[in-house]
Amino acid sequence: MVRTLPSRRRLARALMLTPLVALGACKPAPDTAPPEQPTLSLKTATAPSGAKVEPAVYSPPLSTAPGALTSLAPLVDTVKGAVVNVEVQARARPAMGMRGLPPGFAERFGLPGGQSPFGGGGAPPKQGQGSGFVIDPSGLVLTNNHVVEGADTVRVKLEDGRAFEAEVLGRDALTDVALLQLKGASGNLPFVKLGDSDGLRVGDPVMAIGNPFGLASSVSAGILSARARDIHAGPYDDFLQTDAAINPGNSGGPLFNMRGEVVGMNTAIIGGATGIGFAVPANLIQALLPQLQETGVVRRGWVGLAVQDLTPELARALRVEAAKGAVVAGVSAGGPGAKAGLREEDVITSVGERAVDSAGSLTRAVALLKPGSEVKVSLVRGGKAMEVPVKLGTRPTQRGEEEMTPRDATPAPLSKRLGLRLSEAQDGSGGAQVVSVESGSAAERAGLAPGMVLTQVGDQKVSGVAEAAQALTAAEPGAALLLRARVPGQDGALLRAIEVPAR
Repeated sequence: MVRTLPSRRRLARALMLTPLVALGACKPAPDTAPPEQPTLSLKTATAPSGAKVEPAVYSPPLSTAPGALTSLAPLVDTVKGAVVNVEVQARARPAMGMRGLPPGFAERFGLPGGQSPFGGGGAPPKQGQGSGFVIDPSGLVLTNNHVVEGADTVRVKLEDGRAFEAEVLGRDALTDVALLQLKGASGNLPFVKLGDSDGLRVGDPVMAIGNPFGLASSVSAGILSARARDIHAGPYDDFLQTDAAINPGNSGGPLFNMRGEVVGMNTAIIGGATGIGFAVPANLIQALLPQLQETGVVRRGWVGLAVQDLTPELARALRVEAAKGAVVAGVSAGGPGAKAGLREEDVITSVGERAVDSAGSLTRAVALLKPGSEVKVSLVRGGKAMEVPVKLGTRPTQRGEEEMTPRDATPAPLSKRLGLRLSEAQDGSGGAQVVSVESGSAAERAGLAPGMVLTQVGDQKVSGVAEAAQALTAAEPGAALLLRARVPGQDGALLRAIEVPAR
């Protein structure tokens, strides 16, 4: 069973001592310099003296005597100050009973399947622990989404004893990544930088630091065991696998290369973590950071296709010479792919600059692209190679997924005045989508409901949140505004009228 690491402190009886296994006496091959990576758009900080604050980067010795053991102590000393302990607490929630636990909850906390830890009474406050690491001296911290999801308060403790309250700037449940901002940080915190996870090779040495079972600043080491692992945790699985010891409490902690760069974020284990742990690649995190910092949510490109892997049997049946690719099994009506002319039985071999060798690689390649951008899709149709330009839409939230609202989605006065929260339409066709409607509000009385997409407010056609919000906030108190809306997946438009209350 694959599971994400629980952030709750286990009882001391859960700790088991195991024999120490030497990593070996061979000198590791020196890492080759990775290709230059784009600079993150993070805030620049200076120390109180005015000097620039630099990330913690370890410079390994140029040579070591053949056969000598290489100590990791200098590397640990260089980077451990940027690894933090993340403590979360949430308000008590009503108990759900023996059979009402969310999927995986009992297993995550070590309970017998389906057993309620709370008996018949109300649930106690949720408390938990995880790990994280500082990526900017101003106090930006990366951790796992499952560590801070649902938390009312987040407190971060540094290795030097300092502690800060933290704000959750952004979360992405589909990749289990969250970004925190420490409140009142001095601007000269120790920090580490993200490295190039694509430059890792299977067999390269790696090191993990975290807080397993609440044991702060625990260090473990091993090698990269495998790349691009799909453990069926989500649609964008592309995990690094390592045999460095990863345990409950390591969630959100860094996986380092031997230069002190973070190449992954530890997030999942198999069973009892018997030498099999998984980390989110640093390059994937790096691609998400700008959106998490700017809006707090991740919006992904979307083509609107159902795809499956190309097999040798399908290749022969479809008369294509390609050995790898993604076969289009279905096309969403009205979606970006349908509008671009993509068809069932097309074999997609690349998207933009990225080769596509499976259905999963196509999903990941499109998800890294910006909604609204145009990309060339290379495919084989009827034995002929061709390129099709596709304008990407925004991936809609799937059933069972949490609907995330950008921090700047709806101006506060609009939300308070009308009881309405909006976001950009997720189907990529323009308009302002209703995210939530407050009970008893003007929006509820008007018959608006989450999922509807506003395309007209009064006499004005609206193509997004900004235009819809401007038209709604400019309305005179007491006015009745005509709204035109559509429901994704349904034909025709709905007419609604909203009465604007006094300011």
